[in-house]
Amino acid sequence: MIRVLLYLVLLGAVMVGVAWVAAQPGSVTVVWQDWRVDTSVGVLAALVALAAIAAALLFRFWTTLVGAPGQLARWRRERRQRAGYAALSAGLIAVAAGDPAGARREAKRADRLLGAPPLTLLLTAQAAQLTGDEETAQRHFTAMLDEPQTEFLGLRGLMARALRDRNYPRALELAKRARGLRPQAPWVLTTLLDLQTRQGDWAGALDTLSQMGTAKILPAAALRRHDATVQIELSQAAAAEGRAGDALRHAKRAYRADPDHPAAAPWLAERYVADGRQRKAAKLIEHAWTRRPHPDLLAAYRKARRSETSLAWAKEVQHLAGLAPAHPESHRALGEAALEAGLWGEARKHFTAAIAASGASPPAVYCRRLAVVEERDKGDIAAAQRWLTLAAEGHPDASWICEACGSAHAAWRPVCGRCGNFDRLAWRVPDRAVPVLAAPGAARPAVSGPPAPPG
Repeated sequence: MIRVLLYLVLLGAVMVGVAWVAAQPGSVTVVWQDWRVDTSVGVLAALVALAAIAAALLFRFWTTLVGAPGQLARWRRERRQRAGYAALSAGLIAVAAGDPAGARREAKRADRLLGAPPLTLLLTAQAAQLTGDEETAQRHFTAMLDEPQTEFLGLRGLMARALRDRNYPRALELAKRARGLRPQAPWVLTTLLDLQTRQGDWAGALDTLSQMGTAKILPAAALRRHDATVQIELSQAAAAEGRAGDALRHAKRAYRADPDHPAAAPWLAERYVADGRQRKAAKLIEHAWTRRPHPDLLAAYRKARRSETSLAWAKEVQHLAGLAPAHPESHRALGEAALEAGLWGEARKHFTAAIAASGASPPAVYCRRLAVVEERDKGDIAAAQRWLTLAAEGHPDASWICEACGSAHAAWRPVCGRCGNFDRLAWRVPDRAVPVLAAPGAARPAVSGPPAPPG
């Protein structure tokens, strides 16, 4: 509507201008050879305007005539491109639908219409993957590396093949190249971290974690835990190479990154002991015990205290357990120390308390310890056998369980020994159905003391 109004205003202005020129007095005489033309100024202006319009139309016709072949070629090219991109889209849809024949057909059509642009390489490679033709797919993914537009996609395809073949060194090389192209891409950094930890490249993993923190790919808690895990591995490597100063420095960084990391406090305590600072190591373990009692802490505490006799060690454990008196691990620690010192009554009391604090079903480890107590204290083989029966039927012992594959490990480690996943081990009871210990309505053995012998 606005354009129409502007057109009418412009037309009106032109008409007013023409009328004004025609109304002006004056005449024009043109003499050319034997010709003489007398006219008014308005008529001359009209003739000049008409001549200009005719010249413009003639120029437009000429340029259209001269440019017609190019316009026709451009139209045909655009038509082929539209058809080619339509074939490309149809091919990608066929790949998503799992139709390899349709994907190959559309890939050939797109290649013919578009003249082999980079994206047809991707479509052809994916169509080859659907039919299991890995060699063709590999060839096309490799060809994509020569094109800046598709280099990243080619790297991803080659990396996926290397991971399927468990060729981790090759996959790591490709992942580093992909990071150079897209340093903020989440899947690149996640894959790179996994490959670096599988290959034991802990210095590289630390750098990747820093990038992941900058890109905010991981939650803050997970980032701190991973950082602590990598620092522990760097510390252990330094300790193995005799670089005690570096080992202690990395151990401190691990503890600062995540004080609740299951391996940070025990390992830092060991480094303090190696550095001759037993008192500092003991204080560290005591502080950690108040937050999360664990058998690994107890082992580190013994190294720090260096008790010369079993009775002296039992007294040290009594002090440590008093920092978390209600926790089952505190009762277990007291029971183990009493058992070692031959204090059968104390051992029985604390293992029984540990069972009571653990819930309805008695954990197997406490039942086995009570069996030892009954056999050594009173020689009661029947009572010991009853506790061993309960141990076989009760909860399995807690251990380091991989949250990815469920495999158990005797000691903490940064990478699962079965599936290779990084930092997925957790201290817990393995997932297992616990059978009913007695028939419905039957009396369960009391856990406040040893079971009564049969008979």
